[in-house]
Amino acid sequence: MELIVEHYPAATMIRVNATRIDAPIALHFKEEMRTLTGKKEGRFILDLQKVTFIDSSGLGAVVASMKQLCPGQTLELAAMQPIVDKVFRLTRMDTIFAIHANADQAVACEKT
Repeated sequence: MELIVEHYPAATMIRVNATRIDAPIALHFKEEMRTLTGKKEGRFILDLQKVTFIDSSGLGAVVASMKQLCPGQTLELAAMQPIVDKVFRLTRMDTIFAIHANADQAVACEKT
């Protein structure tokens, strides 16, 4: 799994360059997120545009990535495909994360 980082004045964008976040890659994803978010402050936006499947392990890895943030850091989600969006809504994780329709909108938003 590849995570692509882009820095903006208001946020750091982390783009998931994979179609799945599932059990075989969940641990790697969580460790990569820890590395990417551990050195910076502020907002992180996880761009899930390419992700077409997420299972409970993947969902757990995304939640764990949010929980391992330092005080003052936030993790927001953007550009979820319909099936991934459905998983977040069915599990009520849409009440935990700020979710943006697309990555451009997420970067343009003020801290939520």
